[in-house]
Amino acid sequence: MSKGPIIILVEPQLGENIGMAARAMANFGLHELRLVRPRENWLNQKTEAAAAGADFVLHGATLYDSLKEAIADLNFVYATTARERGQGKPVHGPTDAASNLKIRIDEGEKVGVLFGRERTGLENSDIALTDAICTYPIDPGFSSLNLSQAVLIMGYAFRLAGNDATLPFGQKTRWPPAERGAVLNFFDYLDEKLEERGFFRPANKKHRMSMNLRNILLRIGMDEQDLRTLRGMIVRLVEGPRVPYSKQRKREAAEKAARDTSQDDET
Repeated sequence: MSKGPIIILVEPQLGENIGMAARAMANFGLHELRLVRPRENWLNQKTEAAAAGADFVLHGATLYDSLKEAIADLNFVYATTARERGQGKPVHGPTDAASNLKIRIDEGEKVGVLFGRERTGLENSDIALTDAICTYPIDPGFSSLNLSQAVLIMGYAFRLAGNDATLPFGQKTRWPPAERGAVLNFFDYLDEKLEERGFFRPANKKHRMSMNLRNILLRIGMDEQDLRTLRGMIVRLVEGPRVPYSKQRKREAAEKAARDTSQDDET
């Protein structure tokens, strides 16, 4: 029993579209593809290139001479279309359609979703064989979708309906959150240096200005590295460029020599 709806493409003409549809299926865990009267030699190098590794979907596809044969063993079928067909069938968006399909699959039914030809879509006679219509909330001024895009949207909706939409990764943190004591010490240092340079003007607004700065910095949720970076940045702005290590050693040696000379003179 398939864990997802069977995807049925009616008379697809371009192998690349079939390949991209297979890729879209594989992206969202749909594996069973049925093709109704595809163009001759549809499975070629371009098709496989467009599938981008979803060859297992392509090579597992089943071919049918008629739509009736392709859906004969199914219990429920959606037809996808962007146009109202006047057939009085239930009309669902992809989210509701996917939820309906999920329920039916859980109850043991075999279900399918029908997609039409690249240029003309499904014919009324095709839709007459289905149970309901699935249409997408796209701009009515430009309602044409690529075949693989239509399959992709349905696959995504079904993935969400099955609660399988777990993201492959999330935000990673390299450093633990900064301790509040260290953050408060940084705030005190910042206040001190800003006060020295006349930032808090007028003086009666110092408290509010300082509080606003704290709120701004606390909103970013600083980790240990953030705090070290911010403090180091302020230190450099206050103290000026860092002296290269070699120059620092020379300066320290000169200062020591000067002190020693001074002591010799005193003696």
